[in-house]
Amino acid sequence: MKPVAILQHEAAQGPGILLDHLRQQGMAHVLLDPCAQGSAPADARDYRGIIVLGSNHCANEQLRWIEDERCLLQSALLHDVPVLGHCFGAQMLARAMGARVWRNPCPNIGWSTVWVTRCAQQLMDLPAQASIFNWHYDTFEIPRGATRTMYGRHCLNKGFMRGRHWAFQGHLEVTAASVRQWCREGHEELLQAQGPGVQSEAQILDGLDQHLAGLHAMALRTYRAWTDQLEQPDAMVDDVLARFRLKSNDYLRRRP
Repeated sequence: MKPVAILQHEAAQGPGILLDHLRQQGMAHVLLDPCAQGSAPADARDYRGIIVLGSNHCANEQLRWIEDERCLLQSALLHDVPVLGHCFGAQMLARAMGARVWRNPCPNIGWSTVWVTRCAQQLMDLPAQASIFNWHYDTFEIPRGATRTMYGRHCLNKGFMRGRHWAFQGHLEVTAASVRQWCREGHEELLQAQGPGVQSEAQILDGLDQHLAGLHAMALRTYRAWTDQLEQPDAMVDDVLARFRLKSNDYLRRRP
């Protein structure tokens, strides 16, 4: 079975609990770093699904690897290879669908409440309201044919879906270690960032375990719903075929 491709761009922005979920499901995966490598794969059909994580770069930057990544996502859309985008990854998926990405009216950094639309509540088994972790300056418009899944107070479009392609303008995957590392690396940035959607380092870390408990419960439901859409592993297909053969053989033996 083809692996799930995980596109990671920053050391502090790894797959976190999403990787734990893939491993628990026995799903093969491959970690790629288009930013460091300077390019991204071209054909999405080489993968079972594509996950795009965050980045310190802007999705509109004119860099070769960003253009390569956009083309990879367009290949995924063309061949219906499911995509899951987080923050920068969500913006890249929006661009691949022909939607605009631009500066949000204010930075969105720290923990904030999002409201989940009814369709997303049903599809992903989510509550109507949740708290997610954010660290972004840009936003996107909802692509044509897509449906908004989440919205926030300081950033309207916090998520969308179109078929098996889902995007979230935030981070569901973070762990305590990655949030602390992010705050250390972004210490000066946090001192300079201003606006109603910005929290200080102390505010971000206050009650971190409680924030993460709620976030992880929501994230695992979301990830389970997304991975349920992927092609079944060969082992599962083989098991189904084996059980079918046993039933068939049993039926033939019972025939007069």
